[in-house]
Amino acid sequence: KFCDAGHVLGSAVTVLRVKDRGKLLKIGYAVDLGRKRIPILRDPVQIKGVDYLIIESTYGNRLHEKVEESEKVLEDTVNRIVRQKGKLIIPSFTLERTQEVVYHLHSLIEEKRIPAIPIFVDSPLAVNITSVFRRHPECFDKETMRLLRGKSDPFGFDYVTYIHEVDRSKALNEMEGPMVIISASGMAEGGRILHHLKNNIESPRNIIMIVGYMAANTLGRRLVEKEKQVKIFGELYTRKADVVVANSFSAHADRNGLIEYVTGVGKGIKHIFIVHGEESQAIPFAEALREMGYSVTVPHLGDEVKLP
Repeated sequence: KFCDAGHVLGSAVTVLRVKDRGKLLKIGYAVDLGRKRIPILRDPVQIKGVDYLIIESTYGNRLHEKVEESEKVLEDTVNRIVRQKGKLIIPSFTLERTQEVVYHLHSLIEEKRIPAIPIFVDSPLAVNITSVFRRHPECFDKETMRLLRGKSDPFGFDYVTYIHEVDRSKALNEMEGPMVIISASGMAEGGRILHHLKNNIESPRNIIMIVGYMAANTLGRRLVEKEKQVKIFGELYTRKADVVVANSFSAHADRNGLIEYVTGVGKGIKHIFIVHGEESQAIPFAEALREMGYSVTVPHLGDEVKLP
């Protein structure tokens, strides 16, 4: 069966019931597990009573800030951009992250915490995905449903412009700030975000805001590490734009959230397999679970396991 994972729209935790030689095994597959109390989506559904659990570890050794803290970072950063008359460039995943950032900007404008400046979502895929969000309100949490019933569309309010056309995307480079540009790809490895970074990274008036996980050896990670010079399209650029990192926008559960989910399964887990995470996250998470009395493996690529 499928249970709501609370990670992205339509994501699921899977419970497999496998009969083998007259024996029934229940296996839980909780990879890409979401967080509690974040906007738009409902909280993850707790599965119970599985024999084996496969679980992610993206942030198995890290704690997130509270969502409210990242919203405050977004508020402060937008207000800085207004004072500097610059551009806020946000590399963002097209699914979930873009919609979440737009949701927060909507809330901040509604609450008059930031001025109503132009916001551009420059990603054809993000535009298409946002239309899918609108068609599935049954996946939303109570607060988002309340906004929609009040005829306030958090994904399509007056100050947001969604861009499909290449010419309109290029035109953003000629426009003066203040403005917000949200574009893909999320790790800044491809897509229109590279053009926006190329055209804005060398101005101290601009700010680059990181709102998601950046894997090692990506341009996004080099921005997180605030390298002074970065390559874009093979050319070297000197970064003069500030970089602001807002960790709480992640859609993945942190260490405490993962441990809470494991303990919520119940005491009958025979073994836990930890996947979907760098070693720096997966191994400390495994050690923490072993200290709690669980039998745990961090498998390597190509490993095979025979379940007893």
